[in-house]
Amino acid sequence: MGNEEKFENKKEELWGKGKEAVGDATGDDELKAQGKFDQTKANLKQAGEKVKDAFTDND
Repeated sequence: MGNEEKFENKKEELWGKGKEAVGDATGDDELKAQGKFDQTKANLKQAGEKVKDAFTDND
């Protein structure tokens, strides 16, 4: 996985954590759910990139 992709995925994960925290603090359940979704999406991207890296490292 390229460093730029890692950075973008981590940024998306942190942005999601922030949205979730703000939603929790303000009682905005929709914003909280969006934050959790963003985190999940970023984590799935990171996992997919790790799988790709595992296959390309074995070639």
